[in-house]
Amino acid sequence: MTTILALNPLSANDLLSSFGTIGILVVLFAETGLLIGFFLPGDSLLFTAGLLCAAGTGALHLSLPWVLLAAAAGALLGAQTGFWLGQRAGRALESRSGHPRLLAGMRRAEEMFDRYGPAKAIVLARFIPVVRTVLNPVAGALHTPKAIFAVWQVAGGLAWTVGLVLAGFALGATVPGIDAYLLPVIAAVIVVSLIPLVVELLRERRRTRTGG
Repeated sequence: MTTILALNPLSANDLLSSFGTIGILVVLFAETGLLIGFFLPGDSLLFTAGLLCAAGTGALHLSLPWVLLAAAAGALLGAQTGFWLGQRAGRALESRSGHPRLLAGMRRAEEMFDRYGPAKAIVLARFIPVVRTVLNPVAGALHTPKAIFAVWQVAGGLAWTVGLVLAGFALGATVPGIDAYLLPVIAAVIVVSLIPLVVELLRERRRTRTGG
């Protein structure tokens, strides 16, 4: 009980050491399917899990096949759930989401639909924090055809989850003792994963200043 109470939900290391593979499924489901999960560390969780599959020891060693399965299941089921919620809520979705980051993410998601079309937007959103949380319900609210959403969310979800897990696994397999530097590696992954979000925030601020 003490361990759970001390858990930091923003720490990939804490989540994996406390919940293991099942934590990956739950976190990715919440991040991609429920608006309240926008703050969860999907990118760093996937990369760290892959690294621990190759370099982890003891309780922190994970099975690569199970990690890939849990990651894919959480991301794909979460996206479909978010899409269904968007269909149910419709355009009222935005008024029900009062958090500024969520509202900004929704505006960006709609812009991506307008600029790239549904297929490309659904795939690209997987790699942008916050946007990957809100785009699925936005797609439902915009009445994206179910078949189109399903095909491209699966393609994007697998590219995101499998790509990051295997990237972490490759690092752990090629750099001896990398698990001894787990915290700096996670910090670097977090910084890299936040770059798209920072870029989006700067673009949003620029558009606000110019009135467009």
